[in-house]
Amino acid sequence: MSRYGRRFACTCALLLAVLSWPADANEPFPFGSELMLDAAPMHGTKRMPMLEIDDNGATSIDLWCTSVQAQATVGGDGTITIVPGVTQPAQCTPERESVDQDLIAALTQATNWRRNGDIVELTGATTLRFRLMTN
Repeated sequence: MSRYGRRFACTCALLLAVLSWPADANEPFPFGSELMLDAAPMHGTKRMPMLEIDDNGATSIDLWCTSVQAQATVGGDGTITIVPGVTQPAQCTPERESVDQDLIAALTQATNWRRNGDIVELTGATTLRFRLMTN
């Protein structure tokens, strides 16, 4: 291989390494943005759970069937605490009520967050993966 061929191959390898390098692990929390739960849609509805946390901690949680206002504390060190308020009454099937209660429990047990591009993961007893809505 010629000297220029090797140089081109090295440049391509370096470019590929840079492009495949993981996103900055210190990406800021996307305050004020809608985050949609990364899950398969529930049969019989187009509604998907959403989470929005403002920089003052005011939090809106749209579940499979109902909505909840909450308060969140998001640390720059990757910690998170979510304290839900009273669930707004809704006409739900027992199955959806149960799934909503499970999701609220998982959110309240979340202790850490991390962001990688448009993905925000909340970890605790369960890992919840959310996608940043960019439309």
